[in-house]
Amino acid sequence: MGKGVFLSVLSSCLFGSMYYYATWMSPLDGEAIFSWRLLFTLPFLTVFLLVRKEWRQVREVMCMIRQRPLLWIGVPLSALLLGIQFWLFLWAPINGRALPVSLGYFMMPLVMVVMGRLIYQDRLSGLQKIAVGFAVFGVANKLWLSGGLYWETLVVAIGYPAYFMLRRQLKTDSLGGLWFDMALMIPPAFWWLFIEHESLSIFSAHPHLIGLILGLGILSAFAVGSYIVASRLLSFSLFGLLSYVEPVLLVIVSLLLGETIADGEWPTYLCIWVAVAFLMMDCVRQMLTQRQSVPSSVEKE
Repeated sequence: MGKGVFLSVLSSCLFGSMYYYATWMSPLDGEAIFSWRLLFTLPFLTVFLLVRKEWRQVREVMCMIRQRPLLWIGVPLSALLLGIQFWLFLWAPINGRALPVSLGYFMMPLVMVVMGRLIYQDRLSGLQKIAVGFAVFGVANKLWLSGGLYWETLVVAIGYPAYFMLRRQLKTDSLGGLWFDMALMIPPAFWWLFIEHESLSIFSAHPHLIGLILGLGILSAFAVGSYIVASRLLSFSLFGLLSYVEPVLLVIVSLLLGETIADGEWPTYLCIWVAVAFLMMDCVRQMLTQRQSVPSSVEKE
């Protein structure tokens, strides 16, 4: 479990960095940044798989697609759900919608916890229940203040759990499945960049963007790769709760970009941060328990 927790936190830090990184890439718009991210992330993800000696996962998904015709519909749908999230993540910070998206990331773990309990029969520890309680109160405060939900919030809060559940159902919840999701998004990215968008002319006027796009591809590959590996190592509920680390970082980035938190919204963010603190305490407790149980089991043998 310790490896899964580490990879989940690492991916959150990398995603938070990407949120701010996107604002350096002006005058490219959100759609262009999204498309370039795909084009440069897939090669780095391929190298990531080869270095980890996990390219067999891609071959396994390919065999599954040949044997199960349903995947001809399921895999493109999975790619579409992921593509929407990728686009929104890079569109929001450069269009002044970073905070609504961060609220979606606050709500997403709650949705995943509920789905984990109802569908996968995951059980929550006492500290995890306390964390959920604080998180529910914080999100409820935000809903009461705003009188409703932003569309960006709903897309994240519902879209990501749907994506992870679909991948588990299709049995493509591996780095190989992620590779196929991203590969299917490459043709639309090419269409946007070289038919609908004047990206090459922008590069000629702003050559520094080439290096920034390469850096974005590296960041994205490590962030997404760590995220997917963590999703396989952790229970659905714990993976969802650990996702609270990312929106905390996204809020910090949003404030750095000039967006503000209203006075009445501070209880929401304070409750979320308290929830994260309880969650980290529970993770440490579980890791210590596992370490203590290993020697005792060896002694019995």
